[in-house]
Amino acid sequence: MKNTVGIMGCGWLGLPLAKSLIQAGYHVHGSTTNKDKLDTLEQEKIKPFMVILGEESVTGSITEFLDRLDVLIINIPPKLRGNNNESYVLKMKFLHNQIGKSSIKKILFVSSTSVYGAAEGEVTEDTPPMPVTESGRQLLEAEKIFQNDKSLQTAIIRFGGLIGPDRHPVTMLSGKEGLTNGNDPVNLIHLYDCIHLIKTVIENNWWNQIFNGVYPDHPLKRDYYSHIADKNSLSRPQYLPSEFNKIGKIIISRNFLNKNVHFYTDIK
Repeated sequence: MKNTVGIMGCGWLGLPLAKSLIQAGYHVHGSTTNKDKLDTLEQEKIKPFMVILGEESVTGSITEFLDRLDVLIINIPPKLRGNNNESYVLKMKFLHNQIGKSSIKKILFVSSTSVYGAAEGEVTEDTPPMPVTESGRQLLEAEKIFQNDKSLQTAIIRFGGLIGPDRHPVTMLSGKEGLTNGNDPVNLIHLYDCIHLIKTVIENNWWNQIFNGVYPDHPLKRDYYSHIADKNSLSRPQYLPSEFNKIGKIIISRNFLNKNVHFYTDIK
Protein backbone atom coordinates (compact mmCIF):
# COMPACT_ATOMS: atom_id res chain seq x y z
CA MET A 1 0.00 0.00 0.00
CA LYS A 2 1.33 3.41 -0.97
CA ASN A 3 2.08 6.04 1.67
CA THR A 4 0.31 9.31 2.38
CA VAL A 5 2.15 12.40 1.14
CA GLY A 6 1.41 15.98 2.11
CA ILE A 7 2.19 18.82 -0.27
CA MET A 8 2.53 22.20 1.38
CA GLY A 9 1.72 24.52 -1.51
CA CYS A 10 -0.42 23.26 -4.41
CA GLY A 11 0.50 25.84 -7.03
CA TRP A 12 2.26 25.65 -10.41
CA LEU A 13 4.44 22.72 -9.28
CA GLY A 14 2.49 21.37 -6.33
CA LEU A 15 -0.84 20.69 -8.06
CA PRO A 16 0.50 18.63 -11.00
CA LEU A 17 2.85 16.89 -8.57
CA ALA A 18 -0.12 15.91 -6.41
CA LYS A 19 -2.02 14.60 -9.44
CA SER A 20 1.01 12.55 -10.51
CA LEU A 21 1.41 11.06 -7.04
CA ILE A 22 -2.26 10.09 -6.95
CA GLN A 23 -1.91 8.38 -10.34
CA ALA A 24 1.00 6.43 -8.83
CA GLY A 25 -1.21 5.20 -6.00
CA TYR A 26 -0.32 7.62 -3.18
CA HIS A 27 -2.83 9.30 -0.89
CA VAL A 28 -2.24 13.06 -0.98
CA HIS A 29 -3.01 15.91 1.40
CA GLY A 30 -2.74 19.32 -0.28
CA SER A 31 -2.60 22.76 1.29
CA THR A 32 -3.73 26.05 -0.20
CA THR A 33 -4.13 29.62 1.05
CA ASN A 34 -7.05 30.17 -1.34
CA LYS A 35 -10.47 29.06 -0.13
CA ASP A 36 -11.75 28.98 -3.71
CA LYS A 37 -9.14 26.33 -4.58
CA LEU A 38 -10.37 23.77 -2.05
CA ASP A 39 -12.99 22.44 -4.46
CA THR A 40 -10.41 22.17 -7.25
CA LEU A 41 -8.15 20.05 -5.05
CA GLU A 42 -11.01 17.82 -3.97
CA GLN A 43 -12.08 17.28 -7.58
CA GLU A 44 -8.56 15.98 -8.26
CA LYS A 45 -8.92 13.50 -5.34
CA ILE A 46 -6.51 15.56 -3.22
CA LYS A 47 -7.59 15.90 0.41
CA PRO A 48 -7.74 19.71 0.71
CA PHE A 49 -6.75 21.91 3.65
CA MET A 50 -6.59 25.65 4.18
CA VAL A 51 -3.20 26.44 5.75
CA ILE A 52 -1.65 29.90 5.98
CA LEU A 53 1.95 30.31 7.09
CA GLY A 54 2.56 33.63 8.84
CA GLU A 55 5.52 35.30 10.50
CA GLU A 56 3.86 34.98 13.91
CA SER A 57 1.85 31.77 13.61
CA VAL A 58 0.44 29.08 11.36
CA THR A 59 -3.31 29.32 10.91
CA GLY A 60 -5.91 27.05 9.39
CA SER A 61 -6.16 23.28 9.49
CA ILE A 62 -2.44 22.65 10.04
CA THR A 63 -2.87 19.83 12.59
CA GLU A 64 -5.33 17.97 10.37
CA PHE A 65 -3.15 18.54 7.30
CA LEU A 66 -0.06 17.03 8.97
CA ASP A 67 -1.94 14.15 10.59
CA ARG A 68 -0.58 10.69 9.68
CA LEU A 69 1.63 11.86 6.82
CA ASP A 70 4.48 9.58 5.83
CA VAL A 71 6.23 12.32 3.84
CA LEU A 72 5.81 16.09 3.81
CA ILE A 73 6.86 18.04 0.71
CA ILE A 74 7.48 21.70 1.52
CA ASN A 75 6.94 23.60 -1.69
CA ILE A 76 6.57 27.21 -0.53
CA PRO A 77 8.91 29.67 -2.31
CA PRO A 78 9.86 32.95 -0.63
CA LYS A 79 7.85 35.95 -1.77
CA LEU A 80 10.49 38.64 -1.55
CA ARG A 81 10.10 40.56 -4.79
CA GLY A 82 9.24 44.23 -4.98
CA ASN A 83 8.32 45.74 -1.63
CA ASN A 84 7.50 42.42 0.01
CA ASN A 85 9.98 42.00 2.87
CA GLU A 86 8.42 39.04 4.64
CA SER A 87 10.52 36.73 6.79
CA TYR A 88 10.38 33.39 5.01
CA VAL A 89 12.63 31.96 7.72
CA LEU A 90 10.15 32.82 10.48
CA LYS A 91 7.39 31.10 8.51
CA MET A 92 9.50 27.98 8.19
CA LYS A 93 10.31 28.04 11.91
CA PHE A 94 6.62 28.07 12.78
CA LEU A 95 6.00 25.26 10.31
CA HIS A 96 8.88 23.28 11.81
CA ASN A 97 7.36 23.73 15.25
CA GLN A 98 4.07 22.29 14.02
CA ILE A 99 5.86 19.37 12.38
CA GLY A 100 7.47 18.62 15.75
CA LYS A 101 4.00 18.09 17.21
CA SER A 102 3.15 15.54 14.52
CA SER A 103 4.36 12.03 13.70
CA ILE A 104 6.14 13.14 10.48
CA LYS A 105 9.71 11.91 10.10
CA LYS A 106 10.43 12.51 6.39
CA ILE A 107 10.69 15.95 4.79
CA LEU A 108 11.37 16.86 1.17
CA PHE A 109 12.24 20.55 0.99
CA VAL A 110 11.99 22.23 -2.42
CA SER A 111 14.76 24.82 -2.64
CA SER A 112 16.57 26.72 -5.39
CA THR A 113 20.01 26.94 -6.98
CA SER A 114 19.93 30.62 -5.99
CA VAL A 115 21.67 29.49 -2.77
CA TYR A 116 24.89 29.15 -4.82
CA GLY A 117 24.90 32.87 -5.60
CA ALA A 118 27.43 34.12 -8.14
CA ALA A 119 29.65 31.03 -8.17
CA GLU A 120 31.40 30.33 -11.48
CA GLY A 121 32.38 27.12 -13.22
CA GLU A 122 30.86 23.76 -12.39
CA VAL A 123 28.67 23.82 -9.30
CA THR A 124 27.77 20.56 -7.58
CA GLU A 125 26.04 19.71 -4.33
CA ASP A 126 29.47 19.95 -2.63
CA THR A 127 29.96 23.57 -3.71
CA PRO A 128 29.66 25.84 -0.64
CA PRO A 129 26.48 27.94 -0.95
CA MET A 130 27.12 31.70 -1.02
CA PRO A 131 23.76 33.34 -1.77
CA VAL A 132 23.77 36.98 -2.86
CA THR A 133 20.02 37.62 -2.92
CA GLU A 134 17.70 37.90 0.06
CA SER A 135 15.62 35.06 -1.33
CA GLY A 136 18.70 32.82 -1.63
CA ARG A 137 19.88 33.69 1.87
CA GLN A 138 16.53 32.90 3.45
CA LEU A 139 16.15 29.67 1.49
CA LEU A 140 19.54 28.47 2.72
CA GLU A 141 18.66 29.30 6.32
CA ALA A 142 15.33 27.52 5.92
CA GLU A 143 17.07 24.42 4.58
CA LYS A 144 19.16 24.30 7.75
CA ILE A 145 16.10 24.43 10.02
CA PHE A 146 15.07 20.99 8.79
CA GLN A 147 18.56 19.58 8.17
CA ASN A 148 19.64 20.36 11.73
CA ASP A 149 16.68 18.53 13.26
CA LYS A 150 18.09 15.03 13.71
CA SER A 151 14.64 13.63 14.47
CA LEU A 152 13.78 14.25 10.80
CA GLN A 153 15.08 12.69 7.61
CA THR A 154 15.33 15.60 5.20
CA ALA A 155 16.00 15.58 1.47
CA ILE A 156 16.60 18.90 -0.29
CA ILE A 157 16.18 19.46 -4.02
CA ARG A 158 17.63 22.72 -5.35
CA PHE A 159 15.89 23.35 -8.65
CA GLY A 160 17.23 25.59 -11.38
CA GLY A 161 15.05 27.94 -13.41
CA LEU A 162 11.60 26.39 -13.82
CA ILE A 163 10.03 26.08 -17.25
CA GLY A 164 6.89 24.34 -18.43
CA PRO A 165 3.30 25.01 -19.46
CA ASP A 166 2.69 28.78 -19.55
CA ARG A 167 6.05 29.48 -17.92
CA HIS A 168 9.29 30.35 -19.72
CA PRO A 169 11.83 33.17 -19.25
CA VAL A 170 11.78 33.90 -23.00
CA THR A 171 8.39 35.60 -22.65
CA MET A 172 9.98 38.29 -20.47
CA LEU A 173 13.21 38.48 -22.48
CA SER A 174 11.57 38.72 -25.91
CA GLY A 175 12.47 41.96 -27.68
CA LYS A 176 14.70 43.26 -24.90
CA GLU A 177 17.91 45.00 -25.94
CA GLY A 178 21.30 45.54 -24.35
CA LEU A 179 21.40 42.28 -22.40
CA THR A 180 24.88 41.55 -21.10
CA ASN A 181 24.90 37.88 -20.11
CA GLY A 182 24.64 36.22 -23.50
CA ASN A 183 27.64 33.96 -22.93
CA ASP A 184 26.38 32.60 -19.61
CA PRO A 185 25.03 29.03 -19.69
CA VAL A 186 21.40 28.32 -18.88
CA ASN A 187 20.48 26.23 -15.83
CA LEU A 188 16.88 25.20 -16.38
CA ILE A 189 14.56 22.31 -15.63
CA HIS A 190 11.12 21.40 -16.94
CA LEU A 191 8.12 20.94 -14.67
CA TYR A 192 7.76 17.29 -15.68
CA ASP A 193 11.34 16.53 -14.65
CA CYS A 194 10.77 18.32 -11.32
CA ILE A 195 7.88 15.95 -10.66
CA HIS A 196 9.92 12.96 -11.81
CA LEU A 197 12.84 13.84 -9.51
CA ILE A 198 10.66 14.41 -6.44
CA LYS A 199 8.88 11.10 -6.95
CA THR A 200 12.22 9.33 -7.49
CA VAL A 201 13.58 10.59 -4.15
CA ILE A 202 10.45 9.45 -2.31
CA GLU A 203 10.25 6.05 -4.00
CA ASN A 204 13.93 5.29 -3.33
CA ASN A 205 14.02 6.71 0.22
CA TRP A 206 16.96 8.99 -0.57
CA TRP A 207 16.82 10.98 2.65
CA ASN A 208 19.42 13.18 4.36
CA GLN A 209 20.85 14.20 0.99
CA ILE A 210 21.00 17.34 -1.15
CA PHE A 211 20.23 17.19 -4.87
CA ASN A 212 20.61 19.76 -7.62
CA GLY A 213 17.74 19.57 -10.07
CA VAL A 214 18.95 21.03 -13.39
CA TYR A 215 18.74 19.62 -16.92
CA PRO A 216 22.18 18.33 -18.01
CA ASP A 217 22.44 20.51 -21.15
CA HIS A 218 23.67 24.10 -20.72
CA PRO A 219 23.60 26.06 -24.00
CA LEU A 220 24.62 29.73 -23.96
CA LYS A 221 21.79 32.13 -23.20
CA ARG A 222 22.18 34.07 -26.48
CA ASP A 223 21.86 30.83 -28.49
CA TYR A 224 19.20 29.21 -26.38
CA TYR A 225 16.80 32.14 -26.03
CA SER A 226 17.15 33.06 -29.71
CA HIS A 227 16.21 29.49 -30.61
CA ILE A 228 13.22 29.42 -28.24
CA ALA A 229 12.06 32.86 -29.43
CA ASP A 230 12.17 31.70 -33.06
CA LYS A 231 10.35 28.49 -32.14
CA ASN A 232 7.53 30.50 -30.55
CA SER A 233 7.42 33.30 -33.16
CA LEU A 234 8.68 35.88 -30.65
CA SER A 235 11.19 38.68 -31.10
CA ARG A 236 14.69 37.59 -30.20
CA PRO A 237 16.32 39.15 -27.13
CA GLN A 238 19.34 41.22 -28.13
CA TYR A 239 22.60 40.59 -26.31
CA LEU A 240 25.63 42.87 -26.28
CA PRO A 241 29.02 41.45 -27.27
CA SER A 242 30.57 39.91 -24.18
CA GLU A 243 33.73 38.18 -23.10
CA PHE A 244 33.91 34.61 -24.36
CA ASN A 245 36.46 33.72 -21.71
CA LYS A 246 33.88 34.21 -18.96
CA ILE A 247 33.13 30.84 -17.40
CA GLY A 248 29.64 31.40 -16.06
CA LYS A 249 27.84 29.07 -13.68
CA ILE A 250 27.09 25.49 -14.77
CA ILE A 251 25.03 23.65 -12.18
CA ILE A 252 25.56 19.90 -12.25
CA SER A 253 22.95 17.50 -10.85
CA ARG A 254 25.74 15.18 -9.78
CA ASN A 255 23.91 13.32 -7.04
CA PHE A 256 21.07 12.39 -9.38
CA LEU A 257 23.37 11.54 -12.28
CA ASN A 258 25.57 9.38 -10.03
CA LYS A 259 22.47 7.36 -9.18
CA ASN A 260 21.71 6.95 -12.91
CA VAL A 261 18.58 9.09 -12.74
CA HIS A 262 17.53 10.23 -16.21
CA PHE A 263 16.10 13.61 -17.16
CA TYR A 264 13.32 13.05 -19.68
CA THR A 265 11.99 16.47 -20.73
CA ASP A 266 14.39 18.44 -22.95
CA ILE A 267 14.48 22.16 -22.19
CA LYS A 268 14.43 22.85 -25.94
